[in-house]
Amino acid sequence: MNLKYYREQQNLSQSQLAIQADCTNGAIGQIEAGISKPSFDMIIKLSAALKIHPADLFLRNASQTVNNTRKILQTELITNIQDFILRKF
Repeated sequence: MNLKYYREQQNLSQSQLAIQADCTNGAIGQIEAGISKPSFDMIIKLSAALKIHPADLFLRNASQTVNNTRKILQTELITNIQDFILRKF
């Protein structure tokens, strides 16, 4: 389901993605339909072709969750630590 989501988000046909991921058009169709499961190597090729993190194929926007967490740490936690240092020292 996520493979199709990201493929369509980038306006790629199954054929275009298959070419970029060095696999067959049928393989993409079978993965999207849930008929077959991609190998680890195929997951890496698909994520590279789609320019997404491999985890995003399993949990949509997984990499965004990591980025959001990083952003919270940078904007909120670091600011709070800096304020604490200024108050205490």
